[in-house]
Amino acid sequence: MSAFGRDRWEAIWYALRTAEPPGLRARLVACWDEPHRAYHTLQHLQECFDRLDEAVAAAERPAEIELALWFHDAIYDTRAPDSEERSARWARQSLVEAGVAVEAARRVEALVLATKHSGIPDDPDTRILIDVDLSILGAGPDRYAEYERQVRKEYSWVPEDGFRAARRRILSSFLTRPRIYGTEWFHDRLETRARDNLESALRSLEAAENPI
Repeated sequence: MSAFGRDRWEAIWYALRTAEPPGLRARLVACWDEPHRAYHTLQHLQECFDRLDEAVAAAERPAEIELALWFHDAIYDTRAPDSEERSARWARQSLVEAGVAVEAARRVEALVLATKHSGIPDDPDTRILIDVDLSILGAGPDRYAEYERQVRKEYSWVPEDGFRAARRRILSSFLTRPRIYGTEWFHDRLETRARDNLESALRSLEAAENPI
């Protein structure tokens, strides 16, 4: 069994004063390690944990944010439209079965659903979670370039023209926001670099569509 995240996982359940559900961490790790993934892997999950550790002082319920990270891409199918919903349901059901308060389980479920990035969160913990998930946009140039390659690999079944069009819409949607990052911590550190990365990626997509 992979030892990935074992100490972190145990600390979450200690903070929740609830017994660790047998086998749940192993099932989550197995999901994150599925062979069809390229970006949504244990690498991404570890990067999320690292970013959360840097900003955790501002969290109201850090254990719930961390649980949401464990579950937020646990179910990941690029051909299905409901991966986040299925991951969120799995989170809620797992927490309730483990004896976590229903209110807390529902908060974790809502956090996972927020990673659909369909709106601007107004809850402090949700803003932290979303900024953690989007921190890859503000990565250094080499890591960001790797991220773009990883995303393309996950969507290798999509024809090139269709992928470029969809990717351009997604990247542009972040650039048109007044702010990419909702928390001051992430905004101050990553906003400028994220915009530079997104603009560079869009130029690359446009160059591929209009070669000289």
